[in-house]
Amino acid sequence: QVQLVESGGGLVQPGGSLRLSCAASGIIFSTYTMGWYRQAPGKERELVARIRSGGDTTYADSVKGRITISRDNAKNTVYLQMNSLKPVDTAVYYCEAGSGMHYWGQGTQVAVSS
Repeated sequence: QVQLVESGGGLVQPGGSLRLSCAASGIIFSTYTMGWYRQAPGKERELVARIRSGGDTTYADSVKGRITISRDNAKNTVYLQMNSLKPVDTAVYYCEAGSGMHYWGQGTQVAVSS
């Protein structure tokens, strides 16, 4: 049974930072491309960042320079370090694992507000 469990969301003021974590089980984590997506109210889900098994990364233009994705294969965990957060970053953030099959976590809420 595949499980992706996100954590680390919360309420933060503009300019603040959060680190999201996604712990995976039931997959050979090191072989999977891991991604973070987000969905704001009334909007479609969009890619935030992706990290391939070899470590190559991709970022949405809107987050470049502020957000960093990383992975720890020993811990079966992918991280999303988010700095200089803006109100437009408010969304539910989802972890995704892909390698032929695709799996999703349940999401974690991030709210950026003063």
